[in-house]
Amino acid sequence: MKQHTFDVVVIGGGPGGYPAAIRASQLGKSVACVERDRLGGVCLNWGCIPSKALLKNAEYMNFLKHADDYGFGIEGLNVDFPKVIARSRGVADRMSQGVNFLFKKNKITTVVGHGSIKNATTVEVKDANGAVTDVITCKNIIIATGARPRMIPGINVDRERVLTSTEAMLQKEIPSSLIVMGSGAIGVEFAYFYNAYGTKVTIIEMMDRILPVEDEEVSKELRKIFERELGITILTETKVASATTKGKGVEIVIEKKDGTKEALTADLALSAIGVQGNIEGIGLESVGVTVERGWIKVDKYCRTNVPGIYAVGDVAGAPWLAHKATAEGIVCAEHIAGHHTDGVNFNNIPGCTYCQPQVASIGLTEKKAKEAGYEVKIGKFPFTANGKAHGIGKAQGFVKLVIDAKYGEILGAHMIGPDVTEMIGEIALGREIGATGTSIFKTIHAHPTLNEAVMEAAAVAYNEAVNI
Repeated sequence: MKQHTFDVVVIGGGPGGYPAAIRASQLGKSVACVERDRLGGVCLNWGCIPSKALLKNAEYMNFLKHADDYGFGIEGLNVDFPKVIARSRGVADRMSQGVNFLFKKNKITTVVGHGSIKNATTVEVKDANGAVTDVITCKNIIIATGARPRMIPGINVDRERVLTSTEAMLQKEIPSSLIVMGSGAIGVEFAYFYNAYGTKVTIIEMMDRILPVEDEEVSKELRKIFERELGITILTETKVASATTKGKGVEIVIEKKDGTKEALTADLALSAIGVQGNIEGIGLESVGVTVERGWIKVDKYCRTNVPGIYAVGDVAGAPWLAHKATAEGIVCAEHIAGHHTDGVNFNNIPGCTYCQPQVASIGLTEKKAKEAGYEVKIGKFPFTANGKAHGIGKAQGFVKLVIDAKYGEILGAHMIGPDVTEMIGEIALGREIGATGTSIFKTIHAHPTLNEAVMEAAAVAYNEAVNI
């Protein structure tokens, strides 16, 4: 058994843990990171990064289906699906190796194994067999253990026919049919991916609309495109009573709003009904870290209730986004080092969904803003009036801005359309520095660009638009 002493120990090397480790090292702290699998965590290895590689393939696949619109005649198109999957895995592998390089560059010690807290200054590491391999004494502990797919009673996830997102990105064959349970970002992204390859996809959502956290108009627009243009079947206000393997496929029993039940069958099913924090077996009880509704409670500096112990990323609760985790990790490290930080601004975190059309949002929806008592100006500009969108053949969706009528504050932005996940950064920066709706449309945007739609939406809110 090895004994170590460090200033900071990070438990978990995902998008919250590894930036925390790097930033702490940059600020002069000696740092160890305990990771039982691969550096980069779920996001880099099994989530954000490899799934985006798959979605780009799906986008190309849909382009090839309509290549004639662009003047290309393509015959005998062949899909090597295992190669599609292999490209995705290759992207993940390269990124994971990049984190290893950054750790070496910043002189961070990686300890392989399962880390658990023995007391406020000690972390114990065990191997896969449960044997203690390392004991680390430290001044500060950062918990970054992430989350895993949420398991629901009645949904028998066997990872062969009833899948999580991990198995969904490792299939060797294209299924003829797929039922997606849950229509958050993960659900709609995989629905889009498999639909592109000809899979008959059905989405089941308990709420009254898909992407229920988004603005209602965005949800409505995505549903229209998924149903009319892609042929995806969507069942909202529908519960999943059970999901089980049956023969060479799956049987999903659904319960509709009126209480009637129906059995659906498919080759595969994907459970995409949220996540739960990895809070078990890491010693939270031994030091009395407060847990609420399955998540570690933290403040804006990511401090738990126990001095010297911090938590970042998915294990610290919503929103379950890699960039939120990274921001928390950096803030956490800076607070530990005594470096000035304003903490995490939880009111200005963008959310993105990478199907086509893409969805991106930040801040309050129109409904939430009105419920909060704001008098609002709404600026909405369609991509059908944007020249660049027509030029690239993706004139779908819109940009919608929610602006405080009194002071001009940008309360929220909600976008659906081409590359909007790249465009949302303008609004995030604007909100961070106090930009107003007027300052957005008075700023000269390059032409022709998709980003002009942001400028135009702001102009619409003030009745000064010239292109609609």
